[in-house]
Amino acid sequence: MTQQNRVFITGGASGLGRALALRYARDGWRVCIADLNDERGNNTLTELAAAGAAEAFYRHADVTCEADLQAIADELVQAWGGLDVLINNAGVAQAGAIDTVSLSDWEWILNINLLGVVRGCKVFTPIFKLQGSGHIVNIASMAGLLDVPRMASYNVSKAAVVALTTTLEQELMADGIHVSVVCPSFFQTNLGETMRANDPGLIKMMSKLLASGKLSAEQVADAIVAGVAKKQVHILPHVAGERLWLAKRYLPHALYSRMFQKSMKGMKPRSER
Repeated sequence: MTQQNRVFITGGASGLGRALALRYARDGWRVCIADLNDERGNNTLTELAAAGAAEAFYRHADVTCEADLQAIADELVQAWGGLDVLINNAGVAQAGAIDTVSLSDWEWILNINLLGVVRGCKVFTPIFKLQGSGHIVNIASMAGLLDVPRMASYNVSKAAVVALTTTLEQELMADGIHVSVVCPSFFQTNLGETMRANDPGLIKMMSKLLASGKLSAEQVADAIVAGVAKKQVHILPHVAGERLWLAKRYLPHALYSRMFQKSMKGMKPRSER
């Protein structure tokens, strides 16, 4: 076994993080996952071993704490001699109109969705620079490329992750480090478990949209692994989402806006209809 094929995933005990961990395990990678839910983390660890991981670790870690991530980075350097792929996956959701969401909720989501990614990049970049190689994968959302109403805080957090990623692509390419941002649309995951909203209708609506997604977490994970292997900067698993993004970039704004409003039909909760 060479030192290659080592991956670390935040939020790796459930949803997309778990699907990614199992996908890499089936390919024989060494896999380390971090999460806040120890029960799920230990269950996933058992699944990783059964799936064929060359080696698997679970560590309790909070992405709002840089020291937690630094401790894992230090351990992986000691145990594995470094890392090949970092996946900043941990995230939460927040929904509500701009005049109803509290600033504390804005701070909460930005601290996890944006600064959690920043912390991961900051901690592991020195390892990649020392190696002269490595791949950072930041999980964003189509919400970071489009403009979903009543999701401003979530959209902003994910748009910032997109900007961070494309900035790091330019900043780190001379060091042999590749960077990707993943922007999936709705898919079957457990994001709704941690979602905050002051309107129960919004939570119900978002849960329904997530459950009705045409792709499973496993299919999204497959698209991500393939995109990383190709060193794609933007990885967009959903064809319909990619088409809307291209429409936003290249069509006149009025035409794009009509297309987008049509695609968002049904997203408004009953309380706002």
